[in-house]
Amino acid sequence: MVQTGRKKGEVPIDSRLLAEANDLKLDVARAAEDGIARAVKAEKERLWRIENAEAIAAANDYVEKHGLPLAKYRLF
Repeated sequence: MVQTGRKKGEVPIDSRLLAEANDLKLDVARAAEDGIARAVKAEKERLWRIENAEAIAAANDYVEKHGLPLAKYRLF
């Protein structure tokens, strides 16, 4: 993950969860940032699949009807 700039912010977190994270000596800010990064990545992937659903379906239909292009060259 490329870090460009950091901005301080407040995010409400369940107090029991925060206490447990502190007991485990976790870097809460880093864990929150990692979790947000994973959520952003997952949402971008979901949106990409929606935007490209038609092309994906067309490619799958082609392979279903005609097989994989260059399949005769596959060694497995």
